[in-house]
Amino acid sequence: MEEPLPFLISIPHGGEKIPPCVQDRVALARADILEDGDAFTCEIYDLEAHVSQVIQADVARAIVDLNRDMAELPPEHADGVVKMITCYGKPVYHKGLFPDQVLVNRLIKEHYRPYHDRIRAAAGKDGIVIGLDCHSMAGQAPPTADRPGLRRPSVCLGNAHGETCDMLWLETLAACFRDVFDLEEEDVTLNDPFSGGVITRTYGANPIPWIQVEINRSLYLDSPWYDASNLTISRDRLKELRALLRQVLRKFYREIAR
Repeated sequence: MEEPLPFLISIPHGGEKIPPCVQDRVALARADILEDGDAFTCEIYDLEAHVSQVIQADVARAIVDLNRDMAELPPEHADGVVKMITCYGKPVYHKGLFPDQVLVNRLIKEHYRPYHDRIRAAAGKDGIVIGLDCHSMAGQAPPTADRPGLRRPSVCLGNAHGETCDMLWLETLAACFRDVFDLEEEDVTLNDPFSGGVITRTYGANPIPWIQVEINRSLYLDSPWYDASNLTISRDRLKELRALLRQVLRKFYREIAR
């Protein structure tokens, strides 16, 4: 059996849970929760048997965004850590029922802080050589993005333009994705459209390198794998993507360990 790779994987946006304390206030259907978050990424990136540690969230991104700065609070930041709207502009809460400050603080205390505490504890363990903050991205940029409607690549890797991880490692990981997924040069981009969010920028080079990984949802949320009418997905496709990612990371580690 292969030894686990000395990698830390973070999956902050794969959850669907609506906390009980706000359950009756939320105006979103499950389809909205999936649309706003990184649907099924817990299944795709959960390589627990193959890496040193996987940290994943169960709370929905539409409720608490673990990859936002804790200072990005409502109402000044409608798309901040506790959201007022989804990335597609849908109100998260029924009219007049947005959480008061007490509830906002509770959501942060029960979901945001523990997730980041787990990252800090894991990143400080001996032997971990890199952290990967793992996401998915819509095939076209949503209305709240900087460039709405922009067609996105198959894979985007971000290191805050060299601040969170050496560029050579970033380029090596990109080459591994192109090889294993059989992608063209332009299908794997660096720092565009995502250069790394709060998790990558906070913990990158502090003390270990970090890279943000984004895969295009068209790789699994399009026909023939996904049925949007009943929100069912091909488990075989998720398994296939997980196996490909495992190959990518194995190949990447062999390259950087030379």
